[in-house]
Amino acid sequence: MILLIIAGVVLLGMWIIYNRIVKEHNSVQRGWADVLTQERQRGRIIPELDRVLQQHQDYEKQILPQITALRQGINALKDGEIDTKLQSQIDQQSQELIKGINVAVEAYPELRASESFSKFMYEITEQEENVGAAVRIFNQNVASFNSCIQVFPNNLVNGMFNKKQVIEVFSDSTASQSFEYKPKF
Repeated sequence: MILLIIAGVVLLGMWIIYNRIVKEHNSVQRGWADVLTQERQRGRIIPELDRVLQQHQDYEKQILPQITALRQGINALKDGEIDTKLQSQIDQQSQELIKGINVAVEAYPELRASESFSKFMYEITEQEENVGAAVRIFNQNVASFNSCIQVFPNNLVNGMFNKKQVIEVFSDSTASQSFEYKPKF
């Protein structure tokens, strides 16, 4: 009877350890999926930024010659001379320019460059932070999983049933090269 109880406790312990290893492995997989999700989100923002900046660049190419012509007309006005014809041209150019600006801003509200660009830069910075956070969570899950399968008696249960291998943490080799200190493990 005592042997049966001991065997039951051992089996229960092995079952608990087995399930913990599975849970830890699933956490690693979920962490990596979160990293990929954040990368995909960042990947969606960058083409949108490119599109808006291209629209703005096209708009500037269209409006810049009008601004230059208006400036030249204004510079052609002389203090001592009254030139109503030139003044009329300048007024007309000015009105056309303002109409063009209003139409462009109505058609492409995101062409408010500094506001739009600032918004996109904020989005990209936020996505970078989200990716970094997802990588940190992934690495924590990996460390927890690796510890789980390496400690006794979990390593015995893993060797007999789960057969999970140690997972490598994500590291940025470019960033790590900038550190002078290198720990010796």
